[in-house]
Formats: sequence, structure tokens, C-alpha cells
Amino acid sequence: MKALRILLVVLAFTFANTVLAQSVYTTKTGEKYHKSSCKYLKYSKKEITLKKAKALGYIACKVCKPTKANTSANSAKSNSRSTTTNKKVTSKKTTASQCTGKTKAGKRCKRQTKNANARCYQH
Repeated sequence: MKALRILLVVLAFTFANTVLAQSVYTTKTGEKYHKSSCKYLKYSKKEITLKKAKALGYIACKVCKPTKANTSANSAKSNSRSTTTNKKVTSKKTTASQCTGKTKAGKRCKRQTKNANARCYQH
């Protein structure tokens, strides 16, 4: 009887961690969340919980179609703190920075870029 109780407690704990820690992935500049196997995560991949991704205003990728049922559960990285906000974020804004490329004259490029590699279209 005692072994059955211990088994039930362990199963309940495992199930609770699985539900709370549904992991999805975002890119540095994107506005969507993805499964770990999505082709759009080739260059940039940041793990986040499904609940937090939805709270931050991310939407599901139409290619990999991540849902609560098919995203990976990672109990080691679950975040026990939960924050609730009444504001709904519609889009993430990225800030532009100066291109890090060099011109033929050896000077730094003056164009602004929002690209993740910090270079404009010409560099």
C-alpha cells in the first residue's frame, strides 16, 4: 500500500512538471514560436516556456505548428515564477544599430540595420 502511494506521488509530480514546462523556441528577431525541429531555427534558437511565449505575444509558426500536445517538456528548465500582465503585446520591436561592415576606404559603414548579424544588406 505504501509503495502504491509513493508511485502515485511520483507520477503526479512528473505529470505536473510536464504540464508546466512545455518548451518552445523563438528566434532573436522573430514574432513566432517554434518546435525544436523547425527549419526556421537554423541560425537563432532561444528556449522559452509555451505559457511565457503566449504571454509575450508570440504566435505559433505555421510551418511546424507547435501545440501544447507536441512540444517538448523540459522539467529541468521550468520557471517556477509566474508573472501575469493585463497588457497584450502585439509585436516585438527590434532596435536598429549601425552596420559593423567596413567600406572600401576602410571606414565603418553608416547604414542602420536590424539584422541579427549586425550587418546591412550590402555587407
